[in-house]
Amino acid sequence: MESYVERPPLPALAGVVRTVWIQRTGDAPYVQRHLPTGGIEVHFPIGGRPQLVGPLTGPEVEVIPARTTIVGVRFQPGTPPPLPAVLDDLVDQRLSLAELWGLSVDRLVEAMARAATPERALMLLQGHLLREYRVAVPVDPVVGEAVKALMPWHPVDIDSLATHLALSASQLRRRCLHTVGVSPKVLQRTLRFQGFLALAQAGAAASGRRGADGMAGLAVDVGYADQAHLSRECLRLTGLTPRQLLGGTVDRCACGHEHSASYKPFLASRGRPPLRV
Repeated sequence: MESYVERPPLPALAGVVRTVWIQRTGDAPYVQRHLPTGGIEVHFPIGGRPQLVGPLTGPEVEVIPARTTIVGVRFQPGTPPPLPAVLDDLVDQRLSLAELWGLSVDRLVEAMARAATPERALMLLQGHLLREYRVAVPVDPVVGEAVKALMPWHPVDIDSLATHLALSASQLRRRCLHTVGVSPKVLQRTLRFQGFLALAQAGAAASGRRGADGMAGLAVDVGYADQAHLSRECLRLTGLTPRQLLGGTVDRCACGHEHSASYKPFLASRGRPPLRV
C-alpha cells in the first residue's frame, strides 16, 4: 500500500528546510504530481540514485516504480545546500546528485542503503545536510528578507520591495534568480498558491472578507482577486483545477496524504507583521 509521511526537519535545519518525508509505493507504480513550492528538493530512493529537483515553475509528473522507498527533503526558497551552480540554471530540471555533490553522495547512498529503517536513512541524510551547511557560504540575507516579504499574507509591490531593500528592481531580480531560481514575481505567485494550499490542507475557515467563503474565501485571503483568478493560477502551476487537486473539497488533497508538517510552519508566518515598504 502506498504511503507518504511528512515530518518536521531536525531543529538545526528548520531555518533552511521546510519539511522531510518518507514515501513508500505498494505493489503498483505510483503517479506523483510534484508542484512548485519556491524551493528545491532532493529525492533519495533507498538503494537507488538520488536526484535534485530544481525549482519548478509548473507541475512535474513522476511515475515511481512499485515497491520503492524514497526519503526526501524540501528546502525553503533561497536556502539550498551548497551547489556548484546558481539556481536559475536548475529551474524545471531533475539532476543526478552525484553530478552536483561528487563522491560524498556515493558514501551517503551506501550508508543509507545499509540503514535498518527508512527513518534511520532519513536521519543520515539530515546529518549530511547539517555538515554541508556548517561549511557553506551563508545564504544571501537580502534575498532572505525578500522571501519573507513575498509570503502571501501581506501582498507587497515588487518595485517597492526593491526600494526597501536598497536595490534596483533589476538587482533584486538578478539576486533572486541566482539564489531562488525564479524572479521575485514568479516566487510571489508560487508562494501565494502555496498559501492557498496551506489554508486548504489545514481545513482553515475563510475570513469572510467581501462576503466570500469556502474556496472563494480562501482565494481572497491569500491575495487572489477572486476564485476565477485562483483557478487560472492553479491550472498554470499544477495542471489541474482547484477541485481536481483537492478532491472536490477545501479541507484535503485528492492524494490523501498528510501535509501538516509542511503547512504548519508555512502558516506560522501568517502572524508576522507586514514589512513596511
